[in-house]
Amino acid sequence: MALSGKVALVTGASQGLGKGFSDILLKNGAKVAMLDINETVGKTAKADFDKEFGEDRTIFLKCDVTSAEQLKDAFQKTIERFGGLHIVANNAGILDESDWEKTVQINLNGVIRGTYLALEHMKKGSGGGGGVIVNTASIAGLGPLLTSPVYTATKHGVVGFTRAMADASKASDYGVRINALCPTFVRTPILDFLTNEKSAGQFGDLLRLAEQLKEKAGVLEVPDVAERFLQLVTDEEKNGAVMMVTLEGGTVVSFPELFKVAVDLGPPSQ
Repeated sequence: MALSGKVALVTGASQGLGKGFSDILLKNGAKVAMLDINETVGKTAKADFDKEFGEDRTIFLKCDVTSAEQLKDAFQKTIERFGGLHIVANNAGILDESDWEKTVQINLNGVIRGTYLALEHMKKGSGGGGGVIVNTASIAGLGPLLTSPVYTATKHGVVGFTRAMADASKASDYGVRINALCPTFVRTPILDFLTNEKSAGQFGDLLRLAEQLKEKAGVLEVPDVAERFLQLVTDEEKNGAVMMVTLEGGTVVSFPELFKVAVDLGPPSQ
């Protein structure tokens, strides 16, 4: 996929990975709707981008991804402003074991809601022109992070949901690819919560282990992860890809092909 003139929507776009994704999309010619619950930081991020890319390349929309109404409205405003939608990055996320229900609402439910809305607007059967969705998971979506079991559960859910939806999209001939990104520790604001006693909740006594994990794995920089995100967006061969990103680079994870025969049957007959 060539990005020049394409329209992207990114959740959690004000800082961290979301801002990095927005930046690399803009550098490759796309227009970006930046969604975030933090209006102050969001407007600052937009102002930064305006200086480099011009005011007409981005919009900022305050949005809580746990609100079906707000997210639906943000999708609609994006299309009204830019005239279409081709790329969606469901990136908003938190790490807070002390409020596990909110963690599930944002990290998993927000991704599901964003994916369904993206398909509603992009799939060919609904008048869309196809596109790509990239869901931000985590290395915790591939193996357990013992200090954050609920965070781990949500990210496993994102990986499983993404893979199932990718197969469903292919079998239904939606024309929309769906991939997941699983970075290890990244130098973003959420990294601070990994070793924060309050966010660890009842697992605060294990924080020393979280610090050991971080030291062993190392810390990625946002631009490095954004490059792997760009691969999942632009590579037309990648659908259902789950890319693990470490200091060594990006690797597409292999899974057992348990239900491949159903997908190979192709779209249902008309």
